[in-house]
Amino acid sequence: MTDLMTFLNTLRRPRLLIRAARFGLTSYSRERDLLRLVNDEKLPGPGRAVTQLMNVEGDMEERRKTGDASYSIARHVELLIALMAEIQILRTRCAS
Repeated sequence: MTDLMTFLNTLRRPRLLIRAARFGLTSYSRERDLLRLVNDEKLPGPGRAVTQLMNVEGDMEERRKTGDASYSIARHVELLIALMAEIQILRTRCAS
């Protein structure tokens, strides 16, 4: 858990992507958005969801950096929204 939080605290993305994701946090619906983003059959727990989202977002970040034509800024923002929301859920559960 500590390694995961350390990694997340050192994660660096362009400010505009982060601002857009923060703006979209209020409309995040775990049931609606998470399954679509991680391509899973059932809703994973927050720890597993964060790991899956980090993998998918890492691939998306690589596409952004290389200028890949398949890069979608909208999908990248959706992934960051889900990642932020799942981290909040994980932190809440760990605190209690």
